Amino acid sequence: MMEYRETEALATIRQEAALAAEQLLEQARLTRGSLVVVGCSSSEIGAEKIGTHSSGEIGQAVFLGIWGVLKEHGLYLAAQCCEHLNRALIVEREAAEKYGLEEVNVIPWLKGGGSFATAAYQGFEDPVAVERVQAAAGIDIGDTLIGMHLRRVAVPVRTAQKNVGAARVVCARTRPKFVGGERARYNEALL
Repeated sequence: MMEYRETEALATIRQEAALAAEQLLEQARLTRGSLVVVGCSSSEIGAEKIGTHSSGEIGQAVFLGIWGVLKEHGLYLAAQCCEHLNRALIVEREAAEKYGLEEVNVIPWLKGGGSFATAAYQGFEDPVAVERVQAAAGIDIGDTLIGMHLRRVAVPVRTAQKNVGAARVVCARTRPKFVGGERARYNEALL
């Protein structure tokens, strides 16, 4: 992992990212080993237009905040790359093997993959890139469009943490889709 010196501003960003993750998990009802997709624009966090001012330090602060929370709960992080890598994802090899995800050959960097995915690639024990996942929940920081990596029925999760830096935060969980008609009964625990 690159050298990281936490300033007051970076500490605030790390804490805001961790809070968003904690608040999502309070509502998402995830089981150990679930995948959580996170997309992050360090440019938006720094009050710039997405894709214009990538910051390795911001990406690393967000990664450290979110990854710490997810690890504590036994969850896997899927770090979404930017559009230049077609929103591929960086995951631990263990997660790729558990979910049968096909590895692709790419290494993210600041200008091709984004700062958050680069921090994940450098911070994971055994990182691999994959093209797609079907995550149980997700956090979108700065309008990075994570929906393509969520299971089919996504439900918004309203959190008190509305921003990380200057970037808007949107969280979602997923649930099984309803099947049946007017006579169907549903498991309330899965709603």
